[in-house]
Amino acid sequence: MTNTQETQMTLEDRIEQAREAAHQAGEKFGKTSPEFAVAMEILEELHQESGHQRSAQPKNSLERFCSDNPESPECLLYDT
Repeated sequence: MTNTQETQMTLEDRIEQAREAAHQAGEKFGKTSPEFAVAMEILEELHQESGHQRSAQPKNSLERFCSDNPESPECLLYDT
């Protein structure tokens, strides 16, 4: 499992916790309360972050190689 996948799983756990917290806030304080609004905002932000992470393009093999070996001839850029 890659670090991104581990982060994604952690983020999914946080989303589930935020969903439960929002549900509890709605039950306890009402759906028009500031507590519920804050809980829903947190949940929305976590969902947005999840979407951003899923849309990030993974590096291809050359990009990974050049990240590790920036001075390699394959990775040098020349101005013409």
